Amino acid sequence: MRILMFGWEFPPHISGGLGTACFGLTKGLAKHGVDVLFVVPRAYGDEDEQAVRLVNASDVMFDLEDKEYKEFWSRVKYMEIGSNIIPYVAPEDFEKVVEKNKKSGQEFTSNVFSRRYQFSGKYGTNLMEEVARYALIASAVAQKEDYDIIHAHDWLTYPAGIAAKKASGKPLVVHIHATEFDRTGEDYNEIVYGIEKEGMEAADMVIAVSNLTRNTVINRYGINPDKVVTVYNAVEPVKSKETQAIKKNVKEKVVTFLGRITYQKGPEYFIEAAYKILQKDPNIRFVMAGSGDLLHKMIERVAALKIADKFHFTGFLKGDDVNHMFALSDVFVMPSVSEPFGIVPLEAMRINVPVVISKQSGVSEILKHALKIDFWDVDAMADSIYGLCNYDALSETFKKYGKEEVENLKWENAAFNVKMVYETAFR
Repeated sequence: MRILMFGWEFPPHISGGLGTACFGLTKGLAKHGVDVLFVVPRAYGDEDEQAVRLVNASDVMFDLEDKEYKEFWSRVKYMEIGSNIIPYVAPEDFEKVVEKNKKSGQEFTSNVFSRRYQFSGKYGTNLMEEVARYALIASAVAQKEDYDIIHAHDWLTYPAGIAAKKASGKPLVVHIHATEFDRTGEDYNEIVYGIEKEGMEAADMVIAVSNLTRNTVINRYGINPDKVVTVYNAVEPVKSKETQAIKKNVKEKVVTFLGRITYQKGPEYFIEAAYKILQKDPNIRFVMAGSGDLLHKMIERVAALKIADKFHFTGFLKGDDVNHMFALSDVFVMPSVSEPFGIVPLEAMRINVPVVISKQSGVSEILKHALKIDFWDVDAMADSIYGLCNYDALSETFKKYGKEEVENLKWENAAFNVKMVYETAFR
């Protein structure tokens, strides 16, 4: 079986969990005899292609006069882009791309239709331009390559998936890693919601990363339950020797938040819990690793609470730096307001770090050896962190059984379930 897969990022050039999930899934699919052609906006040349062949969309050229491209262009939807709709990234400040200006702008049109186009692969001011060009590239690739199934990850690639399906007639599977409701709550962008809905409706099968997400897809987007399947994410194993040599240079316990510092991840609740704990036990340090649109607000809140001497901001971490941070941590906390899945707790548990996670996360559906709290219950969060920091028997129990539990969550197993979805779509 051969898959034409569309994604916006691929390790080591990632901004969050989406790229990590794509990498793990492609490796797992390879073990089940599935070949993947992965189209990414921009390839840098240092990606791991042992289990996947990457196509750099920046290298794909097409005939500017081809009527199919012109027809597609007439159907391209434009949207107003705001930082609150960007999934799985450390949000950057960028200008809004306004529909009426861009749609009539000759520069925008000529850029997208240029014979060669250099994607940035980022989430900046030209995001909509890149999404439009990416969809056009998808129709070009779809007509040239040999494959059985099209697989598109999250809304930025849904137009590409739809274009490829129209060009080839092959079945389309879309993968929901996060919905507009996860990113923004009820203050959602209606046009982005429409793009997500259109992608799901066009798909032959829809993969949700949790039952939480599956219910959202069915109830908020009106998608037929018969074609929506839950496939949980997994985690890559880590070699123990990679973290054994790392030593902590402080005597205090270290409690870590690692993720985008934005509404969805609930960073403010972590800070309030830290304040409560420090009133009772000053021998704990707190780390907020990541970047995002709420970073400056969180720094100001820490300063206002006068706990800056016990609170550290590291900025965005990736790759080995993430494992190093976990190796220095005694507790990991994920207080997400709405988390479709949440791979980061699994990454912490595989390095023997006990975790506190919100009940409003998909990963809470499958984890047994994690302390689970409501994201808004700061007292419960503080009690859980305090207990793991001060009661060794509790901490050691969660370390031991948590690591064993995570070691059984393999991408190979997740990929097997995804392959079953492919076979259903192919019938």
